[in-house]
Amino acid sequence: MLQKIAAVLTGSLLLSFGINGFLVPHHLLDGGVIGIGLILHYFYGLPTGLSIIILSLPLYALAWVYERRYFYYSLQGLIISSFSIDLFSFLDGRFHLGILPSTIIGGLLVGVGIGLMLRYETSTGGTDLLAQLLTKLTSVNVGVIIFLIDGLVITSGIEVVGLEKFFYSFITILCVGVMTSFTAVWKKEAY
Repeated sequence: MLQKIAAVLTGSLLLSFGINGFLVPHHLLDGGVIGIGLILHYFYGLPTGLSIIILSLPLYALAWVYERRYFYYSLQGLIISSFSIDLFSFLDGRFHLGILPSTIIGGLLVGVGIGLMLRYETSTGGTDLLAQLLTKLTSVNVGVIIFLIDGLVITSGIEVVGLEKFFYSFITILCVGVMTSFTAVWKKEAY
């Protein structure tokens, strides 16, 4: 239980730093519910974390019906990570890096944060929760499922961020997908 709590706290901090420190300053997108939350933030000025919670409610209803264990384990991840994203929003503009390094660093931090939580059977909720459910049904790697969903989300955000930032956001979700897969699977192979 202590490992799970540590994973949620550490993963949430990494996720928050990646999003607020590196993605938001350049108006880059991540995928999934986080990406939709960022689209709402850029377009309407809504708090990203609060948007993530609201957008995740239907997915939590699915988890309640199909896999209550994921519902309970992911609820704490959703609340803590969403709160952290809004709490650390002051990091926007604190790191003065170009768009490409920010794209890569932000993607790596978000991917490790998500992967760490998935490794301990918790998540940020949203499409991570959906990916966990789909992985259980299909045995497709969770990182691959997240990457596919993320691609759909950033494609839907082209109108908000523009074509150039869409391509950088694509690099971000590649980094997120690779690091999520590597981090989530690492424990199983290491032990």
